[in-house]
Amino acid sequence: MKMMSLKPALAFLGFFLVFPVFADSPLRPPPLPEIAASSYILQDFHSGQVIMEKQADQQVEPASLTKLMTAYVVFTELKSGRIKLEDRVRISENAWRTGGSKMYVQVNTEVQVLDLLRGMIIQSGNDACVALAEHLAGNEAAFAGMMNRMAHRLGLNQSFFVNSTGMPGAGHLSTARDMLKMAAAIIRDFPEYYSFYSEKSFIYNNIKQPNRNLLLWRDASVDGMKTGYTEGAGYCLVASGQREGMRLISVVMGTASKAARASESQKMLNYGFRFYETHQIYPANQVLKTQRVWQGTSAEIGLGLKSPLYITIPRGQYPQLQAQLELKSKIIAPFAAGSEHGKLKILLQNTVVQEQPLIALQAVETGDFFRQSIDYVLQQFE
Repeated sequence: MKMMSLKPALAFLGFFLVFPVFADSPLRPPPLPEIAASSYILQDFHSGQVIMEKQADQQVEPASLTKLMTAYVVFTELKSGRIKLEDRVRISENAWRTGGSKMYVQVNTEVQVLDLLRGMIIQSGNDACVALAEHLAGNEAAFAGMMNRMAHRLGLNQSFFVNSTGMPGAGHLSTARDMLKMAAAIIRDFPEYYSFYSEKSFIYNNIKQPNRNLLLWRDASVDGMKTGYTEGAGYCLVASGQREGMRLISVVMGTASKAARASESQKMLNYGFRFYETHQIYPANQVLKTQRVWQGTSAEIGLGLKSPLYITIPRGQYPQLQAQLELKSKIIAPFAAGSEHGKLKILLQNTVVQEQPLIALQAVETGDFFRQSIDYVLQQFE
């Protein structure tokens, strides 16, 4: 085990602290604000640190937040090349007759996938959802099966979908935490399509409809994502914004009105941005520690991280951080690149706040008989 000061390590990696430092008297966040929602969660996108939550695993109707999953499935098909944005989709009578919010497609017309996506995301068009579902899977029930397989793959363990729209249905349920995971997956996996969520309005069939996310008008840092409402769900909102490189995602479920879902989300985002800061501590695939290798074709191996390590902490507490390396006593070949050989822990006031495995950054094969014999003898004196 080895403890090291974080600041010198970061300086070596070319990291520069850009936030104010209050070394003598770190700023302590004030008590969490009261949020008028049945369930909610606020999380940093990069670090995964939850800043506040209440009943985030309670299953509820997701209403039109369902359309995040619908969009993710469509984005996946686009990325695979199985469909294209310019593909034209024939609108069935079933899609045309779909109730609830609409983008007002007309039966038996052909509409581009791009327009249907924008109608679904910006206008929350249920008709657009059904048209896309039928185009991809033949019918909405089959498409719901695609949604549920994707939910399993993404770790949305408390979610089950029976339709593409979010209209009430038996067993159609999710949670605030799962909706946050869904939003984060879109931002992470499909940045090329995320900009749809920031568009404030969309005109289709000579009808202009605004984006229902009021925060797009109120807060310049907010660039998405999705609203929802049914009588059973109440007013819901997934919102995401970015300030000074720090991205937060908030989810509120079961608020009392359109105004409330916006104001409660704003309250959460403001709290997170004001009182917390996020840093990339170490990048991925960079040597953080060199270790001796026994009985291998190489005598040393560089250890690092598979993915960048981010940390979200109360503002002003960065100087209190320390990094702790926990290494295996001996590394013996052969081993593959990516194999784990220890842990890197980040501590704040002696409490572990982030942890990642230390991995081999390259593979090492077993050495020849001479190398194995020499190292075997040397190991006896270790």
